[in-house]
Amino acid sequence: MRGILGKKVGMTQLFDKSGAVVPVTIIEAGPCYVTQVKTEDSDGYNAVQLGYEEVPERKLTKGQRGHLGKAGTPSVRRLREFRYEVAPEVSVGDVVKADVFVEGELVDVSGVSKGRGFSGAVRRHGFAGGPKTHGQSDRHRATGSRGAGTTPGHTFPGTRAPGQYGSANTTVQNLKVALVDPERNLIAVRGAIPGARGTLVVVRESGKAMRKSKKAK
Repeated sequence: MRGILGKKVGMTQLFDKSGAVVPVTIIEAGPCYVTQVKTEDSDGYNAVQLGYEEVPERKLTKGQRGHLGKAGTPSVRRLREFRYEVAPEVSVGDVVKADVFVEGELVDVSGVSKGRGFSGAVRRHGFAGGPKTHGQSDRHRATGSRGAGTTPGHTFPGTRAPGQYGSANTTVQNLKVALVDPERNLIAVRGAIPGARGTLVVVRESGKAMRKSKKAK
């Protein structure tokens, strides 16, 4: 599965060929370095490990320095693995840039969503809240009853309730690539993606589109 690592730059808008305004998110994608290639013969599955975000060597652990030194790549902070069905045609030390994707292609973007802290059920789960009339004054944003009476006499695990909201691994699927600029290492995708500006994101080719193309064959 083709992919690349990058940083969320922010949102802006572009104009398509018909002149319509398209909201897009700009991603600084790559350059990424191939730090390891795994094959079914040696590791039991096919995968490529990519490294991103160069940092001074002193900021890496001894194990990281040894791993990257063996690969002969620069000192990079982020390492992520992308699985392939067949052995990929890349070698350790190769550079992956934004042109791994093309305009019009569908991609999945993963990242850590913004942290919202401890939030109520209305904000966290979209509850409607209580009625705003008939004398009630303090139940506007309450969850209401979540129990089931004497039997079973407790609230089941996983019941939607107030709690920590955000700061979770999130994936937005089937976003269309609106622009690819390999010279400036930029990819623009239509719509919003998880995370705050400057956070790490992983861009992969759309899993749903891949499965759909396989079925068509």
